[in-house]
Amino acid sequence: MQCPVIRLRHLPPALTVKPRLARLLLLILLLLLLVLGCGYAGYYLSERSGIRDLAENGERQLELNARAVESEITKYTYLPSLLELDYNVTRLLQTPTPYRRQLVNDFLEGLNQRSGSLAIYVLDRSGRVLATSNWRQASSYLGEDLSFRAYFQDAVQGKPGRFYGIGSTTGEPGYYLAHGLKRGEQIIGVAVVKVRLDSLEQRWQRARLEAYVSDENGIIILSSNPSRLLKAIHPLGPNTRERLARSLQYHWWALEELQPLSRRSLGNGLEQVSFAANPQTQPLTGPSTYLEQTRPLDDTPWHLTLLTPLHDQKRATFSHALLAAGACTLLIVLGLALNQRRKVIATRLAAREALEKANNELEQRIAERTADLQASNQRLQAEVRERQQAETTLRQAQDELVQAGKLAVIGQMSTSIAHELNQPLAALRTLSGNTVRFLARGALDVASSNLHTIGELVDRMGRITASLRAFARRGGDQGEASLEQAVDAALLLVQGHPGFNTLILHRDYPQGHADVRLAIEQTRLEQILVNLIANALDAMSAQPDRQLWLSGRDDDTRYLLCVRDNGPGIPAPVREHLFEPFFTTKPGEKGLGLGLTLSASLAAAASGSLTVHHPPEGGTAFELNLPKAVIRPESSPHA
Repeated sequence: MQCPVIRLRHLPPALTVKPRLARLLLLILLLLLLVLGCGYAGYYLSERSGIRDLAENGERQLELNARAVESEITKYTYLPSLLELDYNVTRLLQTPTPYRRQLVNDFLEGLNQRSGSLAIYVLDRSGRVLATSNWRQASSYLGEDLSFRAYFQDAVQGKPGRFYGIGSTTGEPGYYLAHGLKRGEQIIGVAVVKVRLDSLEQRWQRARLEAYVSDENGIIILSSNPSRLLKAIHPLGPNTRERLARSLQYHWWALEELQPLSRRSLGNGLEQVSFAANPQTQPLTGPSTYLEQTRPLDDTPWHLTLLTPLHDQKRATFSHALLAAGACTLLIVLGLALNQRRKVIATRLAAREALEKANNELEQRIAERTADLQASNQRLQAEVRERQQAETTLRQAQDELVQAGKLAVIGQMSTSIAHELNQPLAALRTLSGNTVRFLARGALDVASSNLHTIGELVDRMGRITASLRAFARRGGDQGEASLEQAVDAALLLVQGHPGFNTLILHRDYPQGHADVRLAIEQTRLEQILVNLIANALDAMSAQPDRQLWLSGRDDDTRYLLCVRDNGPGIPAPVREHLFEPFFTTKPGEKGLGLGLTLSASLAAAASGSLTVHHPPEGGTAFELNLPKAVIRPESSPHA
């Protein structure tokens, strides 16, 4: 409401500012209260919803773990009554003798091992232990008077004895199940089984579950947190403490009270409790708050309590409160923004103009960047073409180098090859002259034999020249090669070597390996083998005993061929230079230093490898690793 203009004119300027300031402060206070109210509402609703969800999930967890505890307790209930069926137990209770006691001790020991319990023992009507499964141990129960135990007093009266306590002899906690052993209608003794329940605690610890079981005295006997074990969940009176101390149920434990820092009822059997952090395990954390839910266990006076941590729910509640306050703040800001809409319109128009200008500049930069990228792409394509051309040139150079290596090998063996051809030629000359004379004399049988020998010599010369021709022709990267054919061709080519005549060749192929097919071109495999065998012959040239081993090994999809000689071996200083181009240890002009380099290159081109080994017994071994050729199925003749 505005004041009349006439009145405002008569007020001093300083007085006209104060009502506006008061209205502004009041508006800020109201908005702040509204934000806090929304935050509190979000906190309250989120807390109720979160606790309800945790309670529902806790009920399921409580039921599941209660069933697990009940199952763990009841799975041994049959065991004490089982001893009533054993004849030796009955005889021992009626007439105790050392012999019968030893029989029952052995029986109880075996039964205890098979059942997984802590101990099984038999008491007479006076409460003295006659036989026990731990009779071998120093802490044996044998001969002890346990008549003061509540489970014995119940069982000797014909009631099932159920008792949790700490052993007075071993100090080990356990759950005792007792049963009165009858002879007819008369109880003549008591059978007791002591079982361990700490597997439940270990299971809770692995699942990171906060839970504990309290017995009929309100003492925690099982707990996932060891610090809460054997503490009272409610105050114990002096009479109760005296009774528990006299019964030795909990040995000499002080039975301190488990005192939470705070406890608040949430209704429906739910409570919110807080415990101080353990200074040993949680030295840097504050108190822990839990949602406590309790359920009685069937067939026992025990109760299972589940503690569900609330720290995650508290964080979620605070987050929801902040979100609610933030949403309220956002709505307030939107309201103020709508109130200032007229001023914002002008700002938006100016911003739109600036945005259009920036957009135009951005489009121009994008166009420039696109042109740069296109130029870069063209340069990359040109580089790719150059690289492909370089690879093609390199491959051609490699092929030329391979061909040069072949011709170099043929040139090195030219003298031997000429010798191999001169011998048949000289024989041909002699046999042809003799054949003419024998024909003139009419000795047709001798002439026919000479002609047959001439044919064999011509075939031999043809095989030599055919091998040279096949070895010298160019090959490609792709193809298949027969290992047996390649070895035979390589041996035929090097048979003119001076040391070949005295060579002892060993072929150590397993059954069926000689005809293996390899994924490499035939002449390239032959060239590799010629290089390796010729190098081996050169290395053994100075020794009379020359032996060469060709051994193969099938390795699934690959084949390993080893060429090993018994030569002097390769000196250690030159081993690392074996596969370098133009490196050779041969004197004079006997080698170009390209044989091993080309062989390794040909193996690598076929997706294989060539490596060298130096056996301790001497010599040199080269191992050729090549992929096996893919066996294609044969086409049907009717296709």
